[in-house]
Amino acid sequence: MSKSTRKSVLPATKSHGYEFQGPPGALVLSLGLPLVCYLAAFVCNDVSGCPIPSALHPRSLTLAKLKEEAGWPQNGIWGLASLRVSGFVLAYYLLSLVLQAALPGLVQQGVKLRSGARLEYKFNAFSSAVTILFGAAIGTYLDGADFALWTFIWDHYTQLITANLAIAFALSCFVYYRSFSVKAGNKHRRELAPGGHSGNLIYDWFIGRELNPRITLPVIGTIDIKAFCELRPGMLGYVLLDLAFVAHQYKLYGFVTDSIILITVFQSVYVFDALWMEPAILSTMDITTDGFGFMLAFGDLVWLPFIYSLQARYLAVYPLHLGLSGIVGVLAVQAFGYWIFRAANNEKNRFRTNPKDPRIAHLEYMKTSSGGTLLTSGWWGFCRHPNYLGDWIMAWSYSLPTGIAGYIVKHGSPVLMSHGDTVDGQGFISGGPVKHQVLQGEARGWGMLITYFYVLYFAVLLIHRQLRDEEACQRKYGDDWEKYKEKVRWRLLPGIY
Repeated sequence: MSKSTRKSVLPATKSHGYEFQGPPGALVLSLGLPLVCYLAAFVCNDVSGCPIPSALHPRSLTLAKLKEEAGWPQNGIWGLASLRVSGFVLAYYLLSLVLQAALPGLVQQGVKLRSGARLEYKFNAFSSAVTILFGAAIGTYLDGADFALWTFIWDHYTQLITANLAIAFALSCFVYYRSFSVKAGNKHRRELAPGGHSGNLIYDWFIGRELNPRITLPVIGTIDIKAFCELRPGMLGYVLLDLAFVAHQYKLYGFVTDSIILITVFQSVYVFDALWMEPAILSTMDITTDGFGFMLAFGDLVWLPFIYSLQARYLAVYPLHLGLSGIVGVLAVQAFGYWIFRAANNEKNRFRTNPKDPRIAHLEYMKTSSGGTLLTSGWWGFCRHPNYLGDWIMAWSYSLPTGIAGYIVKHGSPVLMSHGDTVDGQGFISGGPVKHQVLQGEARGWGMLITYFYVLYFAVLLIHRQLRDEEACQRKYGDDWEKYKEKVRWRLLPGIY
């Protein structure tokens, strides 16, 4: 067959079938998840409360009242976007690209592809993030909480969501269209993702058709789009949002609470640990298996920064003080989850590296017909995914600092108090000669739907990962996997699931 008659697209393997309930599920997620981001922004705000008062009294709800309480833009839906804001967001992405190209970094080859080739990656996300944060630190030193970056983020929050959503959508369309130019035996070692070439436009656009789409830019060079999105704009944006919320709390009250410091530290450690260990992404399912489509683009650039930072945004308006006992309690939950997570992973890694290691030599295991081994005692006999259990317990420490969340903003009541003073533990927002009181009232507890949403979402995410893992194990081990499940009955939470 000549090159001119060769098919333009040659899948390396058969598609793995549908996930997320196929095309209908992909469509619902593509439309619904962005709405969740906007809903969280409007339902929990500094205009009327968290949640908005009308949500507590739905019978009195009117469209006009809803718009007023939610802080809906005066120019309607057009106010959700701004060319100026979008320009600054694009400049931020460009800065990230320039730093990746300009700063020195570790160059490493990825895992072997189905074609037998390996792609080359440059890792310097940590130094890139430090460079940007160093600039933000200088600005904060000079201007304090009024530094332009922090006020810009707070004042244009929903427009930032829109700008990043537009970028995610544009990237998804670009890589989907470009994936049809993947040819068999191409010199750029491009491949299609096993689960991304179902033939259904909506599903393949969502799940990702090409495995590792790359583009070569003038001056900057070759960029792996998926690896870039995985750890750069969105992950650092997560920290920048948290810091903007800390600055806003200080601007409102004249102090910073232990609760928002705790959350910002936890989440910053999470981000910088990932950036420092950047080469570890090469063995993750996101890089080795999943195509790059709207699912990953939206998750990396919109969902992660704007949904994961909801707790800090809440505390920017309602400055909850935990006290020593509260701090110790949150740290205990974090430590307990980390202990399970790290102990389980260490046990597995030691067994894989040296089964005769005295620390794990006593563990029971079963051999499979494929030549592999499966642990059936220790942490991996406790449940099939103990590392996920530890990860989920740690997730609680991101939400617990918000306490029994919920607040109402009362406007226009003059109070003879100083900026940042409290009455019965309630804070007051400065509004010139008139103070705006922020108190819990009947909203107490209802705000947990926002601040503890991360815990619920993370549980769903981990269960989805667990199902994907077990589906892969079923294909790999066959009947041996059924025998293993009889020995280790529980998936994540013994006695419950």
